[in-house]
Amino acid sequence: MKQRTVGRSGLKVSHLGLGTMTWGIETDADEAAAQLVAFHDAGGTLVDTAASYGYGESEAMLGQLMADVVPRVDLTIATKAGITRTPEGRIVDASRGMLLRRLDESLRKLGTDWIDLWYVHYVDDSVPFDETLAALDHAVSSGKVRYVGVSNYCGWRLGRAAGWQQAVPGRAPIVANQVRYSLLDRGIEREVVPACDALGVGVMPYSPLGGGVLTGKYRDGVPADSRAAASRTLPLDDSAGAAGIVEAVATAAEGLATSSVSVALAWLRDRPGVVAPILGARTLGQLTAALASEALELPREIVSALDDVSAPAIEYPEDVR
Repeated sequence: MKQRTVGRSGLKVSHLGLGTMTWGIETDADEAAAQLVAFHDAGGTLVDTAASYGYGESEAMLGQLMADVVPRVDLTIATKAGITRTPEGRIVDASRGMLLRRLDESLRKLGTDWIDLWYVHYVDDSVPFDETLAALDHAVSSGKVRYVGVSNYCGWRLGRAAGWQQAVPGRAPIVANQVRYSLLDRGIEREVVPACDALGVGVMPYSPLGGGVLTGKYRDGVPADSRAAASRTLPLDDSAGAAGIVEAVATAAEGLATSSVSVALAWLRDRPGVVAPILGARTLGQLTAALASEALELPREIVSALDDVSAPAIEYPEDVR
């Protein structure tokens, strides 16, 4: 698997990442082990987790697998702090104290001395932004973290955070922004992607298959074993626009004798600024299908057609004359 540099940093990762959000909830230890082995065997290095995934079980499972299955040194570990999940709901806390406490817990669960890429998981407007960023500086200066990033930051928030870090020598630069991005969800192209390009920040897309919609499995209804069946709602809206995108991907896949999964991932993988789409597979079969995209290079004509059918609506300032 090819390697890519994260933004303008020295960090290199595989250009597909293994997501672990379902580990400890929908994905058990044996299935997780099979996924990690398959990903490693395919040349993958970037494994993405978070303190909140699986109520903490995701990190613990990954730590055990790095002790028994795939060596820690073969992997680039990314994790996040700032969100705590409880049975009652989600708690956002990006204060210095909470972030550093979660970092220590992550290191313990993962069984490692360092995190390769540590994200602030979500914006917390109840905390001064410079306090949040000071926690990133401390994490790097202490040797517990190699590189830092943010997640779910819009363009202006990213500009403020990255500019603050760049303003004074010695502050830890923001190297990545993990955001939702797919053929079904291209809103970040308006401001986030240009901001990342200008600031030297890599784009790390999550939900690259639009919650599974781009696989085509919802074209004729909701499969009984899908996440949508459990929640009784489609992962994304059932609009005519979304349906047209799904059909365009399926048509391209048929013409190329490949899968819709491969087409959607290959399109996203090669978008400007994208470093590594995060594959959030529940099963080994889903991961294997996603990894097959590695061998696919989309013809220019198909890329153009997918660009056109999925183009986001023009908004300010583009429509100001």
